[in-house]
Amino acid sequence: MRYSFNANQAPAATGMAAEAGETLGRSRHHGRGDLASARALAQSHANSAFGGDTTNSLVSEARKYIGTNPTGRGSLWCGAFMDLILKRTGHTGGGNLAKAYASYGTRVSGPQVGAIAVMGRRGGGHVGVVSGVDPNGNPIVVSGNHNHTVAESVYPAGRISAYVLPGG
Repeated sequence: MRYSFNANQAPAATGMAAEAGETLGRSRHHGRGDLASARALAQSHANSAFGGDTTNSLVSEARKYIGTNPTGRGSLWCGAFMDLILKRTGHTGGGNLAKAYASYGTRVSGPQVGAIAVMGRRGGGHVGVVSGVDPNGNPIVVSGNHNHTVAESVYPAGRISAYVLPGG
């Protein structure tokens, strides 16, 4: 499933990323506060994207936390966020380590809405759920600890080391 992003067409109720350091009138670590303000502000974020409307439970659940940190952790929390989303949608959790998700579930060859994208980075990894694919084939991913918040952003396809579909 492919989606293109046009900020002018994104409905106000969609999840968008927020810049680091912007509290948007609520705690960055707890609570949901004014999500409409977070989403409106996020449209100006250079790497923000909206993967499109979906009925996928992982994407829908992850988008509920855009602009927040529901884990309460101060650092290295993308894996903890993915674990929280998996458990809240009835799946077995995958733990707190991003790289561990490469061997979680069933591996698939490319980005699919609802697949978990596992990425490498200096000093560790990053993980999130695919919400769409941009016109250039790059995945749009909702992830925790993106600029210290949950955000939905485009990632370069070459950065993804694995895509996996969650199991039971």
